[in-house]
Amino acid sequence: MAITGGCRCGAVQLEIARDDLPPVYACHCHICQRASGSAFSLQALVPEETLSVTGPIVVHEITTEDRTSTQRFCVTCHSRLYNTNTRRPGIAVVRAGTLDRSEELDCCAHIYTNYRQRWVPLPAEVPQWGEGAPMADFVAALMR
Repeated sequence: MAITGGCRCGAVQLEIARDDLPPVYACHCHICQRASGSAFSLQALVPEETLSVTGPIVVHEITTEDRTSTQRFCVTCHSRLYNTNTRRPGIAVVRAGTLDRSEELDCCAHIYTNYRQRWVPLPAEVPQWGEGAPMADFVAALMR
């Protein structure tokens, strides 16, 4: 069995080779707020080799001083689907809203909460960091 999803218009389909829904995290940084047009972005980290994509996509690279983020969008409806990053080789960051059954996802961590919209309450039992999380702690939160 696989986890499926796709873009808003249906031109692009995603499939993640795993049986269960992946854990997701919310990023509250201003970059994610602007990219999503919302209070945060919700995403899943999955091994890139488990992700297959069919349909027309466009690639946009964003390079900063320490990394290149390669963003993938649907050519037709411009839905943001996933990205890869040179700081995390082999990992795809899939936008959780593109997954079928997204209402069943479990948000396991919140990062960059110093920038969250104050009207967004965060559950006390879910790990959260004001800035980026230490990698070992972040991975542990996603694996719980």
